Amino acid sequence: MSKTFSTPFSRDYWRLAAGEVKNVRMLVLAALLVALRVALKSVVIPVGENLLISLGFFVNALGAMVFGPVMALLAAAVSDTLGAIFFPTGAYFFPFIFVEMLGSLIFALFLYRARITAGRIILCRFAVSFCCNIILTPIIMYYYYLFVLGKTYSILSLPRVVKNLALFPAECVLLVLFLGLMVPLVNRMNFMDYVIPTDGIRLTKRHLAVIGVLFILSALCVAFYYGVYIAPSPELSLFGHVYHIPAWLQKG
Repeated sequence: MSKTFSTPFSRDYWRLAAGEVKNVRMLVLAALLVALRVALKSVVIPVGENLLISLGFFVNALGAMVFGPVMALLAAAVSDTLGAIFFPTGAYFFPFIFVEMLGSLIFALFLYRARITAGRIILCRFAVSFCCNIILTPIIMYYYYLFVLGKTYSILSLPRVVKNLALFPAECVLLVLFLGLMVPLVNRMNFMDYVIPTDGIRLTKRHLAVIGVLFILSALCVAFYYGVYIAPSPELSLFGHVYHIPAWLQKG
């Protein structure tokens, strides 16, 4: 049976991932990382209403890389629940647990039993930012505001999008550096039945170019959305220009 896989689309991959739940060393490591993730929930930097900068994704990525998607989902559910109990940031709303679980799952699908490279780390961070921070979180926030606070909330909040765009390059670089330090350490500690393969996790000019391209493409998509869809609203404009579209499209 292969110890590492090029993709997670393998029965053996998921059999090994499920088996980590029975591994005592993995359970101990998961408990330690959950405790660290919960503690880090108190270390946040507020940058706006319901906008926080957190360092928890470092621990999230490390754990997902070591013990895989099945354990990562369980650890995410536990850490989110404990974080809501010990470090609440507002009224508890259960669906937020899925944001934490999805982020852990994506990290695991990219990093568990795979050859770790800077490019793979960059892509997984982009996937987490896009799927969790840009798509899922705003949808849940919409229903949180509606059912818990009795208010309205914009699905595509400009401050939230700008925050994630601005942080993305720095988060990629820092995560590459962090995992570059942790992979050799994890290999020496023998938590796993294999050695995480890597040729040395180094940032090159090509990797920085990839980060720049992803940043620019994301910014262009957001600008297009606001220019074509949001700006035509009677209450909003973009760059001083108001677009005119049919009333039925404005209702959409």
